[in-house]
Amino acid sequence: MSQNKLWGGRFTQSTDAFVQAFTASVEFDQRLAPYDIQGSIAHAKMLAHVDILTSQECEQITDGLQQILLEIEAGRFEWSIALEDVHMNIEAALTERIGIAGKKLHTGRSRNDQVATDIRLFMREQLELILSELSRLQAGLLELAGGHADTIMPGFTHLQVAQPITFGHHLMAWFEMLKRDAERFNDCAKRVNIMPLGSAALAGTSYPIDRDFTAKELGFSAPCANSLDGVSDRDFAIEFCAASALLMTHMSRFSEEIVLWSSAQFNFIVLPDAFCTGSSIMPQKKNPDVPELVRGKVGRVNGHLVALLTLMKSQPLAYNKDNQEDKEPLFDTVDTVLGSLRAFADMVPNIQANKESMYAAAKQGFSTATDLADYLVGKGLAFRDAHEAVGLAVRLGSDTDRDLSELSLTELQGFSAAISDDVYNVLTLEGSVSARDHFGGTAPNQVTMAVEAGKRHLISMK
Repeated sequence: MSQNKLWGGRFTQSTDAFVQAFTASVEFDQRLAPYDIQGSIAHAKMLAHVDILTSQECEQITDGLQQILLEIEAGRFEWSIALEDVHMNIEAALTERIGIAGKKLHTGRSRNDQVATDIRLFMREQLELILSELSRLQAGLLELAGGHADTIMPGFTHLQVAQPITFGHHLMAWFEMLKRDAERFNDCAKRVNIMPLGSAALAGTSYPIDRDFTAKELGFSAPCANSLDGVSDRDFAIEFCAASALLMTHMSRFSEEIVLWSSAQFNFIVLPDAFCTGSSIMPQKKNPDVPELVRGKVGRVNGHLVALLTLMKSQPLAYNKDNQEDKEPLFDTVDTVLGSLRAFADMVPNIQANKESMYAAAKQGFSTATDLADYLVGKGLAFRDAHEAVGLAVRLGSDTDRDLSELSLTELQGFSAAISDDVYNVLTLEGSVSARDHFGGTAPNQVTMAVEAGKRHLISMK
């Protein structure tokens, strides 16, 4: 036992083979190896700083860990389930190479604060990647929206034609959703960037460590303020998964619209071939697989959020073995979010809009009816009276299969004497969208200003 385990002194029996495999985490937590080594090097430097290690021992440890990292990156490192996890595998390899100095590395720390630090280092790096991909997707939306500030399409409520809007305005709604997502990830990053190292198993350590030194070495904003909380806190992982679930919900909504719009029934957009697949039996098919898959992946991210919440809900302080179950859902959430963002960031700028189909669809469903009601209110009618008059006009249009703009002036005046020949200025699609000329409105110049504001925002976030 003592030859295979770094904790074997207390035990008289070897671990059951099944239990050994069941409790080991090295098959998935080896992903933390670069961060484990980064944290160990900083810890060694701190131990040397407070004279617990000699400078020569610190140098031996640092060189040994760097060599191990090179082997891991090259795929030459041999991982052992018998050594349970990434931490003990690396420490055992280090001790085998450099001898007693390797055994001194664990002075003043525990695997409890070690793994908590590793996960935060991992999450800090992944958040930077996610925010970068989010920014790239936002930039793609701005590029596409800027080119379609005056491209008219129907706006929907209840998936029924409601009012005409511009394609650029619709795309900027997606941009605003992603902007909030980026704010949430940025805010989450503040709480990720707190260092547990130095909390040891749960109570801190009797060694004269310098936690501020280690935090500075690792780029953390501060050490955690309570050792019990430091080793057992997984709020940051839950918060990340919550922000990820919201992001994926937004991307699922984007995906649903992309799938609808690219169908023959809508024919609003054409997706690049590189992001679609065909059918093994129907040669005419062009399936929007990327948005469909992203729409489906929201389920696994939502599931991971619930899994982490459930994992933590009954845990007493401080660390418990349950926490080993935090990594797989967290890792998969990171991979799912990054993959989805990368696919969309590549796809979105290359979407082509079928302007004619959008315009024709906007003319259906009496989308300028509200404009006619607003026109009548401007002529002095109470809104409810205007609403009734327009409803009667819509009924005539529906019965005769004509848009409101195709009704004659005489017919329109039959519903209200307040209507004059200037009514056709508000019944056109162009007149309708141009009339919404206020901050947040769909008027083309407002869309252009929103795109420019979005570009400035992205620059400010770099």
